[in-house]
Amino acid sequence: MESQLQLERRLGYRFTDGALLALALTHRSSSEVNNERLEFLGDAALGCVIAEWLCEVFPDAREHSLTLMRASLVKRSTLSRVAREISLGEQLRLGIGELRSGGRQRESILADTLEAILGAALQDGGLEVVKRIVRKLFAEHVAQVDAGMARDSKTHLQETVQARRLPPPDYRVISRSGDEHLPEFLVECRIEGLRVVTQGQGGSRREAEQVAARAALDLLGDADDA
Repeated sequence: MESQLQLERRLGYRFTDGALLALALTHRSSSEVNNERLEFLGDAALGCVIAEWLCEVFPDAREHSLTLMRASLVKRSTLSRVAREISLGEQLRLGIGELRSGGRQRESILADTLEAILGAALQDGGLEVVKRIVRKLFAEHVAQVDAGMARDSKTHLQETVQARRLPPPDYRVISRSGDEHLPEFLVECRIEGLRVVTQGQGGSRREAEQVAARAALDLLGDADDA
């Protein structure tokens, strides 16, 4: 199938068992035999590969900072962005309902399918193959990861507003979406007296609060203070 060959070129890997890749592209709306189990495998493999990679790139970063950076790379929005970069939507096998409702561009479906492909690669060639694919697809994203996450943005913001004799930042969850194994939180950070309101997204409430705090620091002009 030519479309799968094109996808394999973008992945930089030729599957020994092409049926595994076909299964990874099959959404549950299309068949009872679908990619959900491969997605589960891919999620675990991706987290492992990204964690190891970040330890190499940031040898002095602490565990919490590495956790934040990893979360920013494996969250749904990043995964769907990577999926679009390799035109994954064109390859999806969807049911009629999903096709009619724009499933080929739906963020959740793209992210889940990318994980399923990594799960298929794990079964087809092992973890080293997954590492090769991830390093090819995520190279630009890892290069752009916010090294400022190596700082605890919430603590820094707290110190900044205290120095200005202002009330502490107020964090509020705006929404929670996604599946249980891949949640997405949207948090608002509000600083009374400065009319500063920012938002942050993350795979946990803590991560989303950190992102929102970092955005507030950027607005205040203090993000680069060390």
